[in-house]
Amino acid sequence: MWKTVLALLVTIIVIPILAFSFDESLTDLQHQVLIKLLVVYLAATLVCFVVSSLSKNHSQVDKLWSLMPIPYTWIVAFESGFETRLILMALVVTAWGLRLSYNFSRRGGYSLKFWTGEEDYRWAVLRSKPELSAGWKWMLFNLLFISFYQMGLILLITLPALRSMGGGTLSWFDGIIAVLLFGFIVIETVADQQQWNYHKQKRAAIKAGGDLPERFRKGFVDTGLWGIVRHPNYTSELAIWIIFYFFSVSATGSWLNWSVIGAILLVLLFWGSSNFSESISSGKYPQYADYQKRTPRFIPFL
Repeated sequence: MWKTVLALLVTIIVIPILAFSFDESLTDLQHQVLIKLLVVYLAATLVCFVVSSLSKNHSQVDKLWSLMPIPYTWIVAFESGFETRLILMALVVTAWGLRLSYNFSRRGGYSLKFWTGEEDYRWAVLRSKPELSAGWKWMLFNLLFISFYQMGLILLITLPALRSMGGGTLSWFDGIIAVLLFGFIVIETVADQQQWNYHKQKRAAIKAGGDLPERFRKGFVDTGLWGIVRHPNYTSELAIWIIFYFFSVSATGSWLNWSVIGAILLVLLFWGSSNFSESISSGKYPQYADYQKRTPRFIPFL
């Protein structure tokens, strides 16, 4: 576990440094904006760490995951003098963030007492592991991975906006990117709704009593988009931020630039996160192993 955490911390520090060194240097304006973004990031990280440590609810980063990209992209748009491409990027991110925040909210993630709310079940599982059971070890894990690493990744996935500053006028390529992004936002919305409907109906069937239908006895949703891939919401999320990177390609004319680091690290995080989630699901649901065999993880037909 600690080896994994240290490896992730190295990637989020070393990879950006290497990426910056192999691409064009930041302009003076980009450098100034990056400093402002880093200040916001560090402040948000500190808040998440302090609030989660005091409240014992370690989903504070989860609450901000869908919100922080919105101010990040609008800060860049503002500092650019509201370049057209950056306005479009900020609008897309805002649509993504508001939709995801709504989905998180209806699952009990937010509360008027902002430090409360439903905690991700995976944190409790991790806290029970021997290597994290000691109080000081969990606090260190909370600081380094939950707060520092995850909040840093949120900033990194929005950096294509920073790289796009001064990129000139919009092109047909930007239009295609925007259409694809909104398309995957719709797909992610459908996937979340299908999962929401399944669990709502399952709870109603359990409450009503009697024999549960087979599709509820298995305990997990495996129809609709969930019958095509095991994580259609993760697939859409990854697709959104990978496609978002191509705004910077359109702006710079370079197919590979330093702002790709966020998308790469997000793929690594979601791969590890899905491994962990599926290990829990396999232990809870006897039929989940068969579901894994017949249904691809992220990409249909693979």
